[in-house]
Amino acid sequence: MTALGALIRRDIRIAVRVGGGALIGVLFFLTVVVLMPFALGPDLALLARLGPAILWLGALLASLLTLDRLFTADHDDGSLDLILMSRTPLELACAAKALAHWLAAGVPLIVATPVLGLLLNLDGPATLAVALTLLAGTPALTFTGMIGAALAVTLQRGGLLLAVLVLPLSIPVLIFGVAASNAAIAGQLSFSTPFSILCALSLASLVIGPFAAAASLRHGLD
Repeated sequence: MTALGALIRRDIRIAVRVGGGALIGVLFFLTVVVLMPFALGPDLALLARLGPAILWLGALLASLLTLDRLFTADHDDGSLDLILMSRTPLELACAAKALAHWLAAGVPLIVATPVLGLLLNLDGPATLAVALTLLAGTPALTFTGMIGAALAVTLQRGGLLLAVLVLPLSIPVLIFGVAASNAAIAGQLSFSTPFSILCALSLASLVIGPFAAAASLRHGLD
């Protein structure tokens, strides 16, 4: 546990420093949300109706933008080889790195959601509903994306492969995240059903992601 804690702290420090990737994701999220009102026009009702989808799409793309740093930097400086040879199970190390990535790159997106919701004409309860669904769904984006990051770490053009692999796997999370947000805002449909499925997707990715990523790293680096 001490080694895993040290790995989490190390990855968080690397992510939050200048050029570490966490700030890039937040700025990209901000850019997507700010540009949408200009693209859609001054229709406030339309902005409010599309607001949850815009926030979720921005969070998905921002998460995808920073996933390539999950294993690439460690592979370049040799740290990944030390992690593979350590006594800590590789599955737990992958889970620790994914948790650190989510804390550094995913949590800031959730914190920024209430502020950015104002730009999309979302009221307080609607913005909090979207933030709650992001809190439940963004771990699934990270732990699912970790599989693609592990597959692409040894390839020369892994960034393109990462997008191709991760985007189809992220579609269910996007669908149920937006559905839960719209259900909470409209109040006409049940919020618990899509939200429960969203939580189930995150739990499933938490279990499957580290094992799949560890197997990919062992196979790719042998």
